[in-house]
Amino acid sequence: MIFITGDTHGAMDFAKLRVFAKKNPTLTRDDYVIVAGDFGAVWNKATLEKDLAPYESLPYTVLFVDGNHENFTLLSEYPVEVWNGGKIHKISDNIIHLMRGQIYDICGKTFLTLGGATSIDRMCRTEGVSWWEEEVPSHADVLEAVKNLRAVNFKVDYIVTHSCDERALYYPPLNKRMFQTGTYPENAVLNYFEENVRYGHWYFGHYHLDGDLNENKTVVYDKIIKLED
Repeated sequence: MIFITGDTHGAMDFAKLRVFAKKNPTLTRDDYVIVAGDFGAVWNKATLEKDLAPYESLPYTVLFVDGNHENFTLLSEYPVEVWNGGKIHKISDNIIHLMRGQIYDICGKTFLTLGGATSIDRMCRTEGVSWWEEEVPSHADVLEAVKNLRAVNFKVDYIVTHSCDERALYYPPLNKRMFQTGTYPENAVLNYFEENVRYGHWYFGHYHLDGDLNENKTVVYDKIIKLED
């Protein structure tokens, strides 16, 4: 089975994963929970083992796209591997970073992934310590996605990102947030996928909200949603 949830921010919002495990005792490493960005546990090299331990104790496998609050220097130290058709960083036996612009076949469903977003609190952070310029999806990330989309005729079952396209910002429950914070480069980048990809459902995090924007686009944070078999 495959589930999806929003940002975990390392230990800060980890509890929902532990509660979910307790409520679903039959889950195994062959079941997956996808975190839609801001995983946050690969953050400090000195405390990495301790920070990952709660995730490694979970009975299921945690997959995550990167958000804006990630240590991209530390993430890049993991070797790139191929898993289920796409590139990954394998953090541990049950923790996998789904890299940008990849398409994976997971339990017979196809997933397009593109992490990253702009930190609106950047002015309060220190470059290379708590903020990295790699947080915003690059032109190379988009080209990687386009290359992989061509191989599947621009059709996938799911899109998983951290942020969303510009149009999504005008739907409740995001419209109030859009008028407060405006739009950012990644929103324009993600317009391409809304306009060119045929997808079944699109899930994203980042906005610390739970809600359906329409019949095929959902923002996630606290909820853990089961995807269709």
